[in-house]
Order: sequence, then structure tokens, then C-alpha cells
Amino acid sequence: MNYKKIFTIALAYVGVLTGAGLASGQEVFQYFVSFGTMGLVGVAIVAVLHMLFGRIVLALGSYYRAGEHSEVLGQITTPLVNKFLDASLIVSGFVLGFVMIAGAGANLNQEFGFPTWVGALICSLAVIVVSMMNFERVSQAIGLFTPIIVFAIIALTIYTFWDKSYDWQQLDRIALQQPVSFPNIWVSVLNYYAICMMTGAAMAFVLGGDAMYVGEAGCGGLVGGVLIGIITACTAFILLARIDFIAAADIPMQALVAEIHPWLGTLMSLIIFGMIFNTAISLYYSLAKRFSDGSEKRFKGLMIALVGIGFCLSFAGFKTLVATMFPILGYVGILLLLILSVAWFKNRKGIEEERVRRRQMFALMLKKYDEEQEFTPKHQVKLNQLVEDSVIDNHSIRQDMREMVEEEISAQNQQEKN
Repeated sequence: MNYKKIFTIALAYVGVLTGAGLASGQEVFQYFVSFGTMGLVGVAIVAVLHMLFGRIVLALGSYYRAGEHSEVLGQITTPLVNKFLDASLIVSGFVLGFVMIAGAGANLNQEFGFPTWVGALICSLAVIVVSMMNFERVSQAIGLFTPIIVFAIIALTIYTFWDKSYDWQQLDRIALQQPVSFPNIWVSVLNYYAICMMTGAAMAFVLGGDAMYVGEAGCGGLVGGVLIGIITACTAFILLARIDFIAAADIPMQALVAEIHPWLGTLMSLIIFGMIFNTAISLYYSLAKRFSDGSEKRFKGLMIALVGIGFCLSFAGFKTLVATMFPILGYVGILLLLILSVAWFKNRKGIEEERVRRRQMFALMLKKYDEEQEFTPKHQVKLNQLVEDSVIDNHSIRQDMREMVEEEISAQNQQEKN
């Protein structure tokens, strides 16, 4: 396995799902901390869901070599349900996109006092500029801030609890006085994870589709899920421990870091801004891909138009948008979770067979194009059969495999020269 590829996928996946709400602490506060200590149980369940579905979504994306989400949904559900989910992902992607842009405005406003439209404009322009690069660069940009936010949250966790004690019963009472959007923690858990899928599924399918090997994509999703689980759990413990301080803050995590030192607060504000950018570009990129029909010119025009409209709509305000839009979209996401679960169980045998098939295909094509290896007519027959059996179009799988083989041979030759 290519562990570098797995780690790159994992970081990009964390970047896709860790946006304004989670990195800022606002999502975790509203969905979990407001239920007090029971909210911590909910966080543990969410961490497990992140691991399971991270693997499922990216593996399905790789299995179908998805360029956009409808290529997967069209295979795993009925035409009617596919149309409903496709429309839901489009609407949620657009809505959550301008929620992210609003978060960028709230973030820079809280730290620097800028008008909210300034931060929103900076984020919008950054999304447009980076989206014009090739997908590999976009994927790298999405994963850029992930190690930083993981380190920052773990460091803040250590600072919050090192040699300190808290009256958890008193904190629980304060938490239970906060307004809640759901009748109990179990509904909140389900809705929260469903909204995570509505936020990240479209781009996660594309991330998985960029990986030829299903196993590497699945492992990337699993590792990414573990990291998201750690981030979410640490954030929940921190916010509950300091609920008396952060209950009224738009960006709770930034407020906590700024309390330690103003310069650290500024740094945290920039990190959160980066994570907001991650999710915003993921949402708008996958939306533009959905409607571009493979046309690069049309894709660029759509990106500019979608982000421009999102910027205008972001003026509704970040905290209000999170509280209003997330629960609604989360209920739709529950249907997506059910369909993904059924698709995985129905197709897991075929997915495993395809995983092995692609490995064998690569080994045979390496023999074919590497002058130092012997490639016999028997090998050709076997290769043809593997191509024919693959779920991917024959021409596409041959072309993609040949490119991978040529890269491998080139890398081997370079190593020999060195």
C-alpha cells in the first residue's frame, strides 16, 4: 500500500469535513455540549460513525472512479431516490457553502474587527483562485491546514486539563441551561452525523474517485475518520470545561486560545479561517464539477458564479445560519446514510473483488510496459479478462492503469540513476 497516498487522502478528507462549525467549536457546542455530560457520549458515537462511513464513502468513490457524486448515487440507488439525493446534495452544498463564507466573515470580525463582508470576500476570492488549479493541487490545498488544526486542538486540550480540575456537575447544570435544537442527544447525534455527510459526501466521492486502489481510498477514509473523531472529542471536552466562558461566543475555540495570549488567538483565527476555506472550496468545487459536464471553461464560469452568489447570501450571519440550516439538512442526510449503508453491504463482495482485480491488472501492465520483464500471450489474455470484468469502462481503466505504470517505471528509472 502507498502510505503517503493514504495519509494525503486522510488529510484531505478531514479538511472536507472539518469546516467552520467544527473548527470554530460552534457545531460541537450546539449539537453536543448543550446536552451536558451526555453530549460527551454522543461525541464518542459520532467518532465511530466517522471511521465507518469515512471508509465506506471513499471506497465507493474509488470503486466507481467517481468524478462527481451522481456517478456513485446513480449506481447504488433507484432513479427516483437518486434524483432526490442529487438535488439534496446540490442544495445542501450550496447552502453550506455560503454558511462557510459567513463563518469566514465572523471569524475575522471577532479577531480583527473587520466588517464581516471583508472576511467573506477574502474567503470567496481564495476559493475561486485555488479552484482554478488541477485537482491534485486542490486536494493538497484542502489538506494543508489539517495537521495544524489537529495539533492546535490537541495542544489546547493539554493546556485546558493539565494540572487543572473542574466541577463537572456544575458545568453540566450550566450546559443544560443552554438552548437546544433537538429533543434528546440521540436525535442530535444522528442529525449531526447526517449533516456531516451532506457536507462532505459529494467531495469525498471525488476524493475516493481520484484513487485507483479501493483499499487505499478506504484506509484513507478510515484514518481521516479517526482524526475527525479525535478533534471532535477534544473540542467537546474543552468547550464543556469552559462553558461559562464561551457560551456567548460566535467562535468559541478562538476565544479560548485568545485568552491564553492575544497572539495565539490571532494564530488560531487564521487556522480556523483555513479550515473554513477547506470546506468552502470542497463544496463549491464538487458543485461546479457536477454541472460542468467535463468542460473546463464551463467549470470555471460556474465556480465564479456559485461563489459570487454564496458571498451575497452569507450576509444572513454565521451563528444564525448554523442554528437554522444545519438541522434541516441533517434530516435529509439520514436518508443518505441509510442508502450508503445498504450499498456497502450489498456491494462489499464486488468491491473486494475489484480491489484485488486492479492490483493484478497493475502488475500485468507493469510486465507489459517494463522492458526488463517478460510479458507472454497468456498474460495478455489474463489482462484482457481483468479489464473486461472491471466495473470501470474498458478504455478508461486501460488508460488510467497505463498512466500509473508509466509513472512507476519512470520513478524506478530515476531511482536507478540516483
